[in-house]
Amino acid sequence: MIVPDISQNAAAVADHYDELDPIYRRVWGEHVHHGLWATGRETPGEAVEALVDTVGDRLGLIPGQACVDIGCGYGSTARRLAVTREVRVTGFTLSAEQARYAAAHPVPGVDIQVRDWLANGLADASADAAWAIESSEHMVDKPRFFAEAHRVLSPGGRLVVCAWLAGTDASGWKVRHLLEPICREGRLPSMGTREEYEAMATAAGFAVTGYEDVSRRVARTWPICAGRLMKALLTDRETRRLALGARNRNAFLGIPRLILAYRTGAMRYGIFTLSKAGDGER
Repeated sequence: MIVPDISQNAAAVADHYDELDPIYRRVWGEHVHHGLWATGRETPGEAVEALVDTVGDRLGLIPGQACVDIGCGYGSTARRLAVTREVRVTGFTLSAEQARYAAAHPVPGVDIQVRDWLANGLADASADAAWAIESSEHMVDKPRFFAEAHRVLSPGGRLVVCAWLAGTDASGWKVRHLLEPICREGRLPSMGTREEYEAMATAAGFAVTGYEDVSRRVARTWPICAGRLMKALLTDRETRRLALGARNRNAFLGIPRLILAYRTGAMRYGIFTLSKAGDGER
């Protein structure tokens, strides 16, 4: 695992997303995560929804289930799955700006809270399913991230984690010039490998029932974001002012690095499907 930087804590993550909120919504849209392309002909909007639908499929969601969105962003994933799968969702975000946007776009059965997942306050075995789309990276204590998910899920419950991962064999210049700067610029305390994630999940009590490396299918997200950002910088004075003067402006330096990290294999994108043992199982 990339050496943890505890200065990239929950407060730093919240500040990052609150300050850059206007740019994130302009560059990323309502879904602050990668898109997933199957044919390559999908629009970016279709691709981000394809990733959400893939998560719903991996979870095997059933109408009426109680679900948790760990790091819900603007609540778009929670809203889509609440509507398309007829489930109830409690979402957690560190960003007050993201929660404010979610509150302005309410959907029945969706409750978005400004709260740290590592102190979520949910009762034991109170959820049927949970997901974390590109939020585990922001957790200072990743083993506790998995432990809390295991505690909150009912027996037989599933967790799907979509994660930015360090390549298993990434070393030397890839770590120094790509992964470590990406972590600093993106407010990621650390970035784990597939093997480390699976070990942490297993230690928390989960069984790893599925894993898929979809790096090639998500990588085009970053050239698209780079193009959108350049256009916004050239055409919108407020975006330009914020991007150049923000405390968190270094985040934008990470985009070229992310493109290169995928192309060199320094970074991977994985989807984990995990399950908690049912009643009577060990």
